[in-house]
Amino acid sequence: MGVSHISNRSGRQSRWTRRGLLAAFGAAPAAALAGCGGAADGSPAADGKDATGSARTVTDRKATIAVTPASGTRKAGFDSPVEVTVTDGTLASVTVTGNDGSTLSGSYDDARTTWTSAKNPYSGTKYTVTARAKGAAEETVSTFTTKSPGATFVGYFTPEANSTSGVGMPVSIDFTHAVRDRAAVQRAITVTAEPAVEVVGHWFGDTRLDFRPETYWAAGTKITLSLRLKDVEGADGVYGVQSKDVTFHIGREQISTVDLATKEMTVQRDGRTLATYPVSGGNARHTTWSGIMVISERFKRTRMESSTVGLGDEYDIPDVPHAQRLTTSGTFVHGNYWASTSVFGHQNTSHGCVGLHDAKGASDSSVAGYEFYESSMLGDVVIVKNSGERTVEPSNGLNGWNLSWADWKAGSAVQVRGGFTG
Repeated sequence: MGVSHISNRSGRQSRWTRRGLLAAFGAAPAAALAGCGGAADGSPAADGKDATGSARTVTDRKATIAVTPASGTRKAGFDSPVEVTVTDGTLASVTVTGNDGSTLSGSYDDARTTWTSAKNPYSGTKYTVTARAKGAAEETVSTFTTKSPGATFVGYFTPEANSTSGVGMPVSIDFTHAVRDRAAVQRAITVTAEPAVEVVGHWFGDTRLDFRPETYWAAGTKITLSLRLKDVEGADGVYGVQSKDVTFHIGREQISTVDLATKEMTVQRDGRTLATYPVSGGNARHTTWSGIMVISERFKRTRMESSTVGLGDEYDIPDVPHAQRLTTSGTFVHGNYWASTSVFGHQNTSHGCVGLHDAKGASDSSVAGYEFYESSMLGDVVIVKNSGERTVEPSNGLNGWNLSWADWKAGSAVQVRGGFTG
């Protein structure tokens, strides 16, 4: 608008002039707002501020994944689980694989921002952790190696893997180091049977753990021993190293009863009498243990020396035939060729063993010692009664059957369902 004159002679503005100026200058702010780079519709301005002049909030941060133990760690501990966390995102997948082929499973928290392994990593193992955040195109790969334990222990088990034994054979484990945390070690060992039966562990001191059911195993039972001792701390700073499954089998049922009053042994196979043999047991000075005993070793011929059982130089027989061990302390049921045949069934003349008539050389199949040996196997039960001696200690050989079921369970270190179990 052109205005050539804005005042009159008296120095006052005219009313139309004032209105014209207001109209002209009042329209300018609206035109200026309409011309500001899209600010009129509330969209962000080019300078990073919104319509009010405030700074924008950035919401598109990149998800960051962290792994514990940290990537590159060479001597990581193996007493804590592996943990994967993400910030500014959620976890889509996590896998943890060891160089031994093992994997660690785990679970996410409710927000899927943390993943924790269900078990601790194994010692002496290199692990690769692969994780991906939801929406991310690339995976995060992290590696670490756990340290090896300083001191270790193993458990030597009886019977041998894949062997077949008699119905009295317990699963017996001897440890190479004294176990202080019996519960931790026992929890890492399970013994299961097919057909199923409750199997319970019992400690004999701090280096031996045996497992058995309430009564003898059923003939034909399949037994599985699962050792999960690797990295279990049995004593301060002493860790197990085994992780394996072992299978045993139970054969037919054979139970032999030695009555030293009648000096006779009756052999029963699967509930039927297989044979009856005249025997000779321990004399009055060297009585035979009584009770339930299990055959733990078998020798077609072996040397027996009295000095090895604390009897000085009373005997030294280099070729005792058909010897089957019943106790750790030296009780055997064996063939005897040096005594008169009239002894068997009539006199107890031995130094504590149970003897059957036999022939020198262990090759005569017609004698009782040969026949009984050939009919027997490891794990068969031999019961001795009327010997004049007390019951054998359950730890003396594989003879835990001399404990009642209640006493056996009381020797377990693991308690569940109101009782103890293996």
